[in-house]
Amino acid sequence: MHPDDIRYQISHETIYTAIYAMPRGELRKEVVDLLRQSRKQRRPRSRGEDRRGSIPGMVSIHDRPPEVDERLVPGHWEGDLIKGTRNASAVGTLVERTTLFVTLAKVDGSSAEAAEKGFSFVLNRIDAQRRLSMTYDQGKEMARHKDLAEKTGIKVYFADPRSPWQRGINENTNGLLRQYLPKGTDLSVFSQEELDQIALKLNTRPRKSLGYRCPAELFLPDFDFREYYERHIRRVALRT
Repeated sequence: MHPDDIRYQISHETIYTAIYAMPRGELRKEVVDLLRQSRKQRRPRSRGEDRRGSIPGMVSIHDRPPEVDERLVPGHWEGDLIKGTRNASAVGTLVERTTLFVTLAKVDGSSAEAAEKGFSFVLNRIDAQRRLSMTYDQGKEMARHKDLAEKTGIKVYFADPRSPWQRGINENTNGLLRQYLPKGTDLSVFSQEELDQIALKLNTRPRKSLGYRCPAELFLPDFDFREYYERHIRRVALRT
């Protein structure tokens, strides 16, 4: 409302603090429910040592080439797993840093072998010049990162322990995906085709940070939006 007057500007952290400082009651519940991820309490951005042990052969995020941070060339991804009920199922998520293009991978469990297989499958569907690097956290499911790199040609970098903001694009995308893959559900029931359809919904959604263009429009220059929306309208008409 006041982009040119700093006296009327506050940070998002101040807004969160005010919301979560409200006394418990119906008004607080209504306001919290309006937040993107509707968390009942604010999670602090804490740093600390990761007690899970290190992954052999890790290359730090601080060793990434400058072009990854600059986000000028598509092909650099952020990756993660989102977990289902009791952490018994998972879906691999990949988001391209420049275009926000999303790819989802069916993962049979959350083991390193399952993650390597699922991510390899979806990455190899992408042109080689657009799968240059991936930044991941230090989760044990990425213990086979060397095998992943060998099969796909992608370079894997690891974020610092307990530093989700270093993969902030992926963290935000995971929040959007929870609309389709809710917490506390069995994610193993989703087929790769169904996950592709969910990714397509995000990739054809206009994004403010992209000047209200869609990720698919930027990542896939030959993507025919007119044909896509005509097919979508026909599907809706058949269902009704």
